[in-house]
Amino acid sequence: MKIIKRILCIISLFAAAAIFAGAKKPSQLTVVSYNIRLGEANDGTNSWKYRYPMSAMMIEDQDPDIFGLQEAYIYQKQYLEEYTKGYKSIGVGREDGKREGEIMAIFYKTKRIGLLKWGTFWLSETPEKPSMGWDAACMRTATWALMKDKKSGKKFYYVNTHLDHMGRKAQENGLGLIVERIAEMNSEGYPMVLTGDFNVEPDDPVLDGLKEKMQGARETAVNTDKSATFNGWGKSFLTIDHIFYSGFSSCPVFEVINKPYGGRAYISDHFPVKAVLVF
Repeated sequence: MKIIKRILCIISLFAAAAIFAGAKKPSQLTVVSYNIRLGEANDGTNSWKYRYPMSAMMIEDQDPDIFGLQEAYIYQKQYLEEYTKGYKSIGVGREDGKREGEIMAIFYKTKRIGLLKWGTFWLSETPEKPSMGWDAACMRTATWALMKDKKSGKKFYYVNTHLDHMGRKAQENGLGLIVERIAEMNSEGYPMVLTGDFNVEPDDPVLDGLKEKMQGARETAVNTDKSATFNGWGKSFLTIDHIFYSGFSSCPVFEVINKPYGGRAYISDHFPVKAVLVF
């Protein structure tokens, strides 16, 4: 009887091990938000023509599944499409809804993520056409996409934006419009990611309405990073780049990517930020 019990015990242990080994790990999504600094800016030795390879180096190194790009002109977007492996992108120029002006681009790894539908709206009183809203200094847009994670089969929304740097009403109303649109588009309750340069610090009241609907990765990550995100080429340090999410089970990691690439301490006047989200 003792031998039989031992055999049964061994069989049970092997069966448990097989079940454990066969259990699927939760699917994770690695997200990056990156203000690339507009290529038209005259930044001396920090101008785009001197630093462009480092942005591709950063993406290749960090290997995000999906990332939001702010301030990109069409040639900056095309450069990353050409020199980062396996990504496609969406987004339109804010000046004409086509190619002119800064693009709030979304890049996604095609082997991992499928694009179902997407669009752009302007942060203004007339969001369906190129326009400047409220007291804004510039036209501002948000690009959205409904995606499918090929690994888990789950759908999720991704929104990328850049709030105005001057107009307080434009910041408040622009983000309010995004929150409203998110609620409208996501009636199914899919997981949602919002990335961007919001031009406000984490404790700014502009974010209060958003915080009622979504969680900040910086505040909720198990392993987080309190570093500043705007570096001003080493002259100014502010925390204005954000990743928010809803519908994910957890956020294990939030990180400010402030390591050098290609010997440059600053690949942009903003550090990219990264979050890992679990479905």
